[in-house]
Amino acid sequence: MRLVLATAMLLTTAAHAEEVGRVGVDWVGNDVVIDAFQDPDVAGVTCHIAYFERSVFDRLQQGNWFEDPSYSAVDCVQTGPIKLGNIDTSPEGEAVFSERQSLILKSVIVTRVYDAANNSLLYLAHASELTQGSAKMSLSVIPLDAATRPAP
Repeated sequence: MRLVLATAMLLTTAAHAEEVGRVGVDWVGNDVVIDAFQDPDVAGVTCHIAYFERSVFDRLQQGNWFEDPSYSAVDCVQTGPIKLGNIDTSPEGEAVFSERQSLILKSVIVTRVYDAANNSLLYLAHASELTQGSAKMSLSVIPLDAATRPAP
């Protein structure tokens, strides 16, 4: 039940991404897709996430029609003055982006975590799977200046 609720919340709060690149990686049409998105609650931060998208030919050959691999990478950069909105400061963080990698069971997610001790925003790209987790992840860090702290 918790997973269903978290997924429903994620679908309503996650940022909208725009495809900014698509790199072919082999002759059968598999691609690495690069999307850009702005953090919905932190003005001045833009993240780029790269993930694998399988071709129709690869899906036919492998027999796995309904999902893409869990591999992903994220990097975030300050693109303007950083203004924090109402962000989640708990150690679990808050999902700010999600892209489905299968019909229903798997998504690539970017979760924002606030590191209070180091006054930084951490962006973790990871896979979320209904039946089994994945250790494939990527991390990006945005340091905040001394004046920028979340509201208590």
